[in-house]
Amino acid sequence: MTEPMNSLMNSPLLTVVDITLDNAQQYLIDESFNRPVVIDFWADWCGPCKNLMPILEKLANEYAGTFLLAKVNADDQQMISSQFGVRSLPTVMIMKDGQPVDGFTGALPEVQVREVLAKYLPKPWEAPLQQARELIAQAQYAQALPLLRQAYDQSNHLAAIGLLIAQCHLELNRIDNAEAILSTIKMVDQDAFYEQLMAQVALKKQAAKTPELSALEAAHAAAPEDLQVRLQLALQYHQELEHRLALEHLLAILRKDRNFAEGEARQSFNAIIASLGKADPLAIEFQRKLFTLLY
Repeated sequence: MTEPMNSLMNSPLLTVVDITLDNAQQYLIDESFNRPVVIDFWADWCGPCKNLMPILEKLANEYAGTFLLAKVNADDQQMISSQFGVRSLPTVMIMKDGQPVDGFTGALPEVQVREVLAKYLPKPWEAPLQQARELIAQAQYAQALPLLRQAYDQSNHLAAIGLLIAQCHLELNRIDNAEAILSTIKMVDQDAFYEQLMAQVALKKQAAKTPELSALEAAHAAAPEDLQVRLQLALQYHQELEHRLALEHLLAILRKDRNFAEGEARQSFNAIIASLGKADPLAIEFQRKLFTLLY
């Protein structure tokens, strides 16, 4: 839906505008130096135009101002249509830096329209990634994480973004979460930054070890079948915020004895999951593992 002209001209999030001779220079030429301008030449009598326009408006709103959709009524604005050499309707032109760089005629399906526009538009995940980078530069790691997760999902798990997520978790001393995402990085993407983060994980884990934890690890290594020692080790890991290791040991106990220590292992497992929160990736992962074990 076209926004009122008086609000559009002052809004940085302008998405759709109707073009007249009065605003053509501003929106078709000048604005194209700031972002792509998609010009839709249409007319009331044009059936295909009525099929295409809702698609363009949908994409304009979806991209939320990343590009400007400029609608030109070819009947009312014949001079503009002539200047752009329009010969048939609908005609779509993409303007960048004052020049047409691409376009098409006819009512293409949405998937093809997206393909044309994608060549000239930033990826959806670039904006949240940039915001996250700025927050990281200000050491606001907790605030950066939701933006990084959004960008990570939208980019189909781009490794570079995954490494930034791991970095934030390390800065927040969430070693388990950092390790979890680092374990998903493919060998081809294991660059110098990855090696740096892995080294930080090792250092933090070593520094975090208490005498109690070291003693329990030694006891478990000496008697790996002793479930009571393993339970104590799991609880110590949890106390020292090594949640993944705690859950792994508790799950191993439950595989051998679901009711070990009168259900203490199961209760501890559930308590750790609850402390993480249902939406936490680690909680989701181990809830699934427990479900598979039990059912």
